[in-house]
Amino acid sequence: MGLARLKEEYEKLQKKHRLPSFQELNEDFYIEKIAENETEILLREIRRAVGEKFDNYLRFIESLLNPVNVPMFIFSIIKLIGPEEKKKLSEIYKKMVQNEINFIERDLKFEETKEAEFIKKSYGLWQEIKKELADILEKVEKNLGNKTEENSKGYFG
Repeated sequence: MGLARLKEEYEKLQKKHRLPSFQELNEDFYIEKIAENETEILLREIRRAVGEKFDNYLRFIESLLNPVNVPMFIFSIIKLIGPEEKKKLSEIYKKMVQNEINFIERDLKFEETKEAEFIKKSYGLWQEIKKELADILEKVEKNLGNKTEENSKGYFG
């Protein structure tokens, strides 16, 4: 498709559906990668790019709230998250689950206006969520150096 053509096609859809700017979506959801694919239904591809990012963060938050078979670094993060941050993560998780359900609904039945609506709502939700996640991760990062728990008893099995 090419990046220039993608931007041109997106601009038409942006005006028609009052979508965020290409740059705004691209900064948060990397929609420029769509230029590598040929598509007749651009909104669907944009929705998929948006959904992919949400899915990745949903899985990350899920692993913090319910750590089962997760990488070791997740446990070091969990130790640094306080009750207030866990509550915020739970609230974010609920919002993201609702967004995931909406994504699946859109995947089952294509309707241009609903695709555009999903993109707009997801963009707005992401603006809210990313600030909250950044605050939580900033607190984790500050506490990272403070909580170095050394186990003085070694394991000699």
